[in-house]
Amino acid sequence: MSVATASDAKPAASPSGTKAGPRTAAPQSGFAPWKDPAKSPIVRFENVTKKFDDFVAVKNVTLDIYEREFFALLGPSGCGKSTLLRMLAGFERPTEGRLIVAGNDITELPPCERPLNMMFQSYALFPHMTVEGNIGFGLRQEGMEKARMAERVEEAMTMLELRPFAKRKPHQLSGGQQQRVALARAIAKKPHIVLLDEPLGALDKKLRQQAQFELMRIQETTGTTFIIVTHDQEEAMTVASRIAVMDKGDLVQVATPGDIYENPKTRYIAGFIGDVNAFEGTVSAVCDGCIEIDAKDGYRFKTRSSEPVTVGQQVWLALRPEKIRIGHDQPSSAINAIPGKVEDVGYLGSISHYHVRTAPGERITALRANSAHTVERPISWEDQVWLDWPVDAGVVLTR
Repeated sequence: MSVATASDAKPAASPSGTKAGPRTAAPQSGFAPWKDPAKSPIVRFENVTKKFDDFVAVKNVTLDIYEREFFALLGPSGCGKSTLLRMLAGFERPTEGRLIVAGNDITELPPCERPLNMMFQSYALFPHMTVEGNIGFGLRQEGMEKARMAERVEEAMTMLELRPFAKRKPHQLSGGQQQRVALARAIAKKPHIVLLDEPLGALDKKLRQQAQFELMRIQETTGTTFIIVTHDQEEAMTVASRIAVMDKGDLVQVATPGDIYENPKTRYIAGFIGDVNAFEGTVSAVCDGCIEIDAKDGYRFKTRSSEPVTVGQQVWLALRPEKIRIGHDQPSSAINAIPGKVEDVGYLGSISHYHVRTAPGERITALRANSAHTVERPISWEDQVWLDWPVDAGVVLTR
């Protein structure tokens, strides 16, 4: 069965206890209900653990997701993100803990009685049915009156621009069109929550990028809460209002894409989300919100730090490649400056990646924008260069 859903004759109660009505307005630019202590989450994982025999797939996860969020569960294969989603859908039962939706404990409810729909990675379209038939399948199963069902199907097809393909079968559609049919089926019943399990994994890169913005448009138009599982960092950063990063069953950090990228809490997150250069060292001084670090390779760094540290403590300075300046001239300050030789250059059109090998043998990545209309690179292979960065460019990590 392709979808888990509750009858739209019994819409879920909102966190305030009222019935959930139609959601037609997109969140405002300042949308951040997780910052408001008066707001109640629409979904709550409460001390949820899932074990398969002796293997712990999800470890004591407590997580709040708010109405109208586009929330991403992100992590590598086997981290527990899909298990978390399947427990919410009702396909797995927690070993410990509770699942709460709109203030109601749904831990023991079967999938068909939960106020949500799920879109699977495989799309799970019925090959013998037309686009119309696939979209209206769940509505027919509920016994919806024909005229009302036709109206719902038409509305979903129009929203996802599927009207020209209404009479086609799945094998007559492209991968992107099949993805839209599966999504139309999920939203036709106007669920309060839509679960998306790697929904774009079968698409090529260009089509996947287009589909990401399509998902965002639909989510904003309907005001539905979307919860997506993905291992694609770029996808999560593009679509989500917040991201939960998981590792080996643990919830490591929950934050907005900007906070996850700019202020990772651990080296694992810093390395998993985008590229990062990490310098190990020891704190040598702490003064006025800044710290000085004696790096293992003999260099000295100075950086701002919101992390409480003490002199002598082992830390890592995490630097994103785009924060590092690269040039032929030696900087005026010896702090936050490293010489090296260009080992590799990657030209990606708008930017170039430079891999620089330092004297101690460390490999550092720096980015430089290709702002001039020329294929000639001012910095090339084997060049001796200097890398430097401002005091506020890095993030201090203690684990």
